[in-house]
Amino acid sequence: MLPSKLYEKTALSDLQGAWQTLRAEVAKAHPFPESDRLLFHIDEGMSWESVRHLDRMKAALLLVRNIVAQNKVPDEVAECVEQVVENLEEVEAAIAEGEKL
Repeated sequence: MLPSKLYEKTALSDLQGAWQTLRAEVAKAHPFPESDRLLFHIDEGMSWESVRHLDRMKAALLLVRNIVAQNKVPDEVAECVEQVVENLEEVEAAIAEGEKL
């Protein structure tokens, strides 16, 4: 039986999907320099605590971006990081506009 209300896609669900895509891309390209550290910080960024406290997610994302900037990583990984950045900005904009996430 289908629910009476369809699932409403939110900026937060897009952000979660971007993190999952990033993790999958790093895992697929593993091993490469600092891929273990990237996986650790990606998992931290995706954690329930980070979702509940977006400042923690921002800190994890900053570490991920720095690792990517300072090392040779596959282009696909770098592109996925930027997608997470864009999605996090959308979440912050939605929060500022008072949208329910």
